[in-house]
Amino acid sequence: MQEAMTRIYLKEGVCIGCHLCEIYCIVEHSKSKDVIKAFKKESPRALSRIRVEEKGALSLAVQCRYCDEPPCVYSCLTGALSKDADSGVVSIEEQKCIGCWTCVMVCPYGAIIPDFSRKKIAKCDLCYPREIPVCVANCPNEALVLGSR
Repeated sequence: MQEAMTRIYLKEGVCIGCHLCEIYCIVEHSKSKDVIKAFKKESPRALSRIRVEEKGALSLAVQCRYCDEPPCVYSCLTGALSKDADSGVVSIEEQKCIGCWTCVMVCPYGAIIPDFSRKKIAKCDLCYPREIPVCVANCPNEALVLGSR
């Protein structure tokens, strides 16, 4: 029996659409890890691996769902995307990514982001090696939680 995979979950109805998860994600994936430098001085700017979508009063965060059968991994032409059999984490080897965007097209959640400036993709990496992803740690309403299925 496979161990339950740790994933980021959204508490529906709790997200207020503040977009702080996106800001913290950009800073975490920046070179400087400093909010001012990440937004004002770094070029190209790091991409957020999480996106807040809003429709009326409803807001929700979208990021990699670490699918049981990830179409992004199966469609990757170069093998840049892989799924760890033990943890279930889908990760990218950036040096193998050729920027073909096949994974972007097949992701059912729209969670893989094309990084046009680097001709690579970006996706949630659970802020490895951090124990708790920054979006979860800094969500003011605790709308994002780290848990197992």
